[in-house]
Amino acid sequence: MDADISDILASVSAPAISKRALDLQALTRAWINERSSPELLPYPTELIERSTQGVKSQIEVIEQMTGAMDPTSNFKLVILQTELERVKFLLRSFLRARIAKIDKHPLHYHSVATSADLGDQPILSKLESQYLVSHQALLSSHYNASFLSLFPAQLQKLDDPTGGVSMVDKPDEDTAVFCRVLRDGYVSRPPDDDIELKRGDVWVLRWTTIREKVRSGDAELI
Repeated sequence: MDADISDILASVSAPAISKRALDLQALTRAWINERSSPELLPYPTELIERSTQGVKSQIEVIEQMTGAMDPTSNFKLVILQTELERVKFLLRSFLRARIAKIDKHPLHYHSVATSADLGDQPILSKLESQYLVSHQALLSSHYNASFLSLFPAQLQKLDDPTGGVSMVDKPDEDTAVFCRVLRDGYVSRPPDDDIELKRGDVWVLRWTTIREKVRSGDAELI
């Protein structure tokens, strides 16, 4: 009886998915989430490092196959090059989406990066942090040379919170986003009751409502 059950389970079990395919799926999801969210998501350090290393390894394989000049490997070479270009496109577009958000709200992300708890997934990568510092230094220098130096010293701050109104421009966290539920759960939506999320459901919610679910991988943006 046990053998019969094992045979049945084996016949309906899903085929094993390679780690490369899983990374490509994760990279695609990270790319869509980043392009669809109004603010920066935590930087997926390990995923980007694995994807970057995979690109380097793929380039080496393609160079070796190209140097061998084996006519029988032409079709395989085309497949490898196509796969390589797809991963490179995802990486470039993902990083450009993040840089665009940094350029749009540099003071906000500077304060977030300096005050946030740098856990396993910080908001900015090391290179992004360096870019932000350089970007902000150039921007401040330009503003000072253009007009800020003509103002009194107390009016030259770009992040002045005087009067209870901050000059720092922030992303619109209440913007609506489309999301797909990946794991069952609940989210709170004041003043309404909690929303029950079922796997596969598609919702239109405020970003603040679904943000933590997206960050934890329980939902994805579409």
